[in-house]
Amino acid sequence: MSNGQAWVLGATGQIGRAAVRALAEDGWEVTAVSRGGGRDERWADGVRTTALDRDDEGALAAALGDGCDVLVDMVAYGEQHARQLAGLADRVGSAVVISSGAVYEDARGRGFDTQNEPDGAPQYPVPIAETQRTVAPGDATYATRKVRLERDLLAAGDTLPVTLLRAGAVHGPYCRTPRELYFVKRLLDGRKRRVLAYNGTGRFHPVHVSNVAELIRLAARRPGSRVLNAADPQAPTVAEIASAIDEVLGRETETVLVEGPSPMGEVGETPWTIAHPVVYDMTAAGKELGYRPVTGYAESLPETVEWLVGQLNGRDWRDAFPAMLRTYGEGLFDYAAEDAWLEQYDLGR
Repeated sequence: MSNGQAWVLGATGQIGRAAVRALAEDGWEVTAVSRGGGRDERWADGVRTTALDRDDEGALAAALGDGCDVLVDMVAYGEQHARQLAGLADRVGSAVVISSGAVYEDARGRGFDTQNEPDGAPQYPVPIAETQRTVAPGDATYATRKVRLERDLLAAGDTLPVTLLRAGAVHGPYCRTPRELYFVKRLLDGRKRRVLAYNGTGRFHPVHVSNVAELIRLAARRPGSRVLNAADPQAPTVAEIASAIDEVLGRETETVLVEGPSPMGEVGETPWTIAHPVVYDMTAAGKELGYRPVTGYAESLPETVEWLVGQLNGRDWRDAFPAMLRTYGEGLFDYAAEDAWLEQYDLGR
């Protein structure tokens, strides 16, 4: 028996692929919406696909027709998209919208937007509950746009029940900016040593796509207006992530630990490197939705690593992951700088 009609916007993205699959397996009649109208080979035959640019005026409303029971939105940002979703309240039973853990700020008003500024690294409570203060809404940054989206949608809660999921550092196959690339490529390139700033103890809480998909599945079954964190059951340190990837690829690497930030340029900095831990509290998701994680970080890693190795096969990393280059720059794999620092480090030991 069908649970009803589910529409998924951003269906061919990293989270979207897993969400479509989870909803279809749970008995929903799913329409997968993306700009290209593509489909994932793992989706059931009954999943319908639609090509649509949600930013084209009136396109989403026209495609929805009589509407759906739940609308899942992976790609909503800011005031415009909040207004668009709220305007569909008469045809949408409920919504599940992906937000971000980047919305939080600490007691001194520091958040992800000040992460790399002098004395700007935020110090959050551990773990961070959904009641933690957020940055002010606005249009300037990713975080402020997400907060604007959240507040505008929650204000429409009387007419459109919406679950907002504040996702951690998303990982799994099909990621455009896979943080695991940092260690996987080094091992494939034969690097025998690595440098980790802050003694490799930084924790930036990840969430696997299947865990986000499970939260979406549960929220679709239990409509309501709420904000929930989305994170894995563990928040491994940078050093633990590096060791786990070593184990998956059957390699051994010597780790050189540095107290504090990078000793030179970007040496020792990884996509997870932060001065203070970011760990999300998942208590509310368990109480509100009966959520239990589908997988943990280490358990999910082999699939991710296999996918990364396949994407890199015969390709330059910049061609395989252009968004990674735009986000982190060439310094991500500046082996010359790393070797120069290690040479001085060895002389000083």
